Amino acid sequence: MKQIKISLNVNGRDYFIETAVNRTLLDILREDLKLTGVKDACGGEGECGACTVVLNGEAVNSCLVLAGQANGQRVLTIEGLALDGELHPLQQAFINAGAVQCGFCTPGAVLAAKALLDHNPHPDDDEIREALSGNLCRCTGYTKMITAVHLAEEALQHG
Repeated sequence: MKQIKISLNVNGRDYFIETAVNRTLLDILREDLKLTGVKDACGGEGECGACTVVLNGEAVNSCLVLAGQANGQRVLTIEGLALDGELHPLQQAFINAGAVQCGFCTPGAVLAAKALLDHNPHPDDDEIREALSGNLCRCTGYTKMITAVHLAEEALQHG
């Protein structure tokens, strides 16, 4: 298999990786960088959102991004969201709102919400639903996630 060399910035740290051309960003994050908050629940079909990361400010399914497409890009995973040991307001809001049940979908949903709030600091419920629509959850029913995004919005506005 042909190999390529890529560089990417993940959670503020630069990485230089040699990898097969057919590997995905999800593969790189989980297998090479050991960032296991990024999940694979749909077998790389882009259906579940468990592998959502923020790529250059946009929420993307990392299972659909080839390693070569990530070359030179900035990636934020759930592991990079907390700062100096303190949870990001979104992470804390998901806890406070009870939007975390089994937790499998939570990292992807939090990062989808982060990308939304970075672009739109005051979303309405429909905008939040749209932002989270690619993240499947079997436990929470989404209502608590919407509440969590509004709680984070308030915390970010006053923080």
